[in-house]
Formats: sequence, C-alpha cells, structure tokens
Amino acid sequence: MADSIALTALDGTTATVALRGAEPVSWRVGGREYLWSGDPEHWNRHAPWLFPVVGASSGGVVRVAGETYPMAQHGFARDLSFAVTAQSTDTVTLGLEASPETLAHYPFPFRLDITARVRPAGLDLTVAVSNPGESPLPYALGFHPAFPWPFAGGTRAAGGGYAVVFEQPERAFAPEVGPGGLLLRDERPIPLDGDTLPLDPALFTEALVFREARSRTMRFTGPGGRAIRMSVEDFPHLAVWTKPAAPFLSLEAWTGHADWAGFAGDLSERDAQRSLAPGATAHHGIRLSLEG
Repeated sequence: MADSIALTALDGTTATVALRGAEPVSWRVGGREYLWSGDPEHWNRHAPWLFPVVGASSGGVVRVAGETYPMAQHGFARDLSFAVTAQSTDTVTLGLEASPETLAHYPFPFRLDITARVRPAGLDLTVAVSNPGESPLPYALGFHPAFPWPFAGGTRAAGGGYAVVFEQPERAFAPEVGPGGLLLRDERPIPLDGDTLPLDPALFTEALVFREARSRTMRFTGPGGRAIRMSVEDFPHLAVWTKPAAPFLSLEAWTGHADWAGFAGDLSERDAQRSLAPGATAHHGIRLSLEG
C-alpha cells in the first residue's frame, strides 16, 4: 500500500499528502517545490497537524478526572497513520479515530477528518473534529507548515528582502517561552512595523506567538513581489518560527497553545483548549496560495 497520496490540479500544480499524520509533504507550483524538504539536519517534518494539544504540556502530561496521561509536545496525530476515506484526482480525505494507542494518552473517543484539495497555484485543507462520545471533548488543533527560505531569490540574512505581512497590524509583543516549551507571562518585543515583520534569522531563538491575532491571513513575501499566502478559518492564534541556521520559515495556525508555566489543572481547564459537545463536529480550514 502506498504511504502517500499524489494530487494534481488542472494547471499542473501538485501536492503529496502522507498517510502518516495526514501531513502535506510536497506542494509544487510550476514544477517548483514550495514546502520544506524535511531535511533532518534542520527539521525532519514538512507541515504536520497538531492534535489533541498544541505545544508543550506541563510535566509532559495531561490531567483528566484526576488521572494523568503522558502527552508529547503537539500531541500524537502527526505520528499516526490515517485511513483514506475518499479520493479523486485533486482531493483526498484522510481519517483518524480513537484507538487503544490514543486512549493511553487521551481518554476520549474522537474522529479527525482532514481533506486536502490541490487547485491552481494553491492547496486547500479542511479539518472536521467530531465527538462521538457522551461527554465534552477538550481539544486543540494546529497546522505547522514550513516553506523554503529563500524561495524567490535574495538571502535569509537581515535585509535579504523577506518579510511576513499580516492582514492587520498585530501587537508587537510575544510571550517568552520557558524551559520545556511552556509559555511565560513575561513578554518580549517584536520588531513589527504595523502589519509587517522584516525577517532576520536572529529573531528566532524561539517561536513568535501572536495570541488572539487580529489577522486571518499571513503572507511570506520575497523580493520581486512573490509571496506564499496562508489564510485560516477558526484558528485564532498565529505563530512564526524557524531555527537560526535552518533554510525554512514556518507559519503556524493554532486553536490552542502550550501550557503556561506552573499550570496543573485538568485538560479541560487548559487555556484556549476547545470543548466540543457530545455528537458535535467543529470545522477548521487552511488555504495556501502562491502569489506573484
């Protein structure tokens, strides 16, 4: 059985989605690759989905009804195999549901369905989170794609012509990140000029987190006007991340975020964790587009 699904749009734009994690691993426009290669020297992923938590959990565990359960950073969905439930030339839907493996970490029934559709110069991703259980489902969802930097000439160096441009001006401060990836209440300034963040690898000792962002779109812009646009639906938190020496930039969209340092409450009390009623389904969306 193939371990990935290849999709093709009418203009020749292609995408490849791995069954492991339902992760997009390629997005090619005009024959050129616009997703990060996954080179393990820098970061061995491409565009993982984060579920049922985003970020680090205090003590590496979550607490449910007085019991503790081990929980890796960003949850477990990115490392599990999804099943193909629908497929065509340009679209695939992949599904994941609770199993003995997931229940050892997250004691809830759930279903996660991710649909990828390639279109001219773009890739659309829609997610349905469903609660088939009889009690509320606490969850967080995130998307963590990375893109080559540079992707349109120029360099990664400060002044190399690259920026992230937000749809709206954002707060020029981000939470500090403490040991183990937990968020701190202290903030650090970001050299954000209204809606524009000029890129410099030295900015990224940690992720720049924009909690409750005003913007629903981020554009990773290069010299000459070419840009990778990421638009989001029902992802209130945004982030920008790389490693100082790594030739990629990640634009992230989250419904939740890492625990605050010192948090010791129930998973349902975690800041920004969603609560999905029994029998309900929540929908989230990502739209990637190449411009210019």
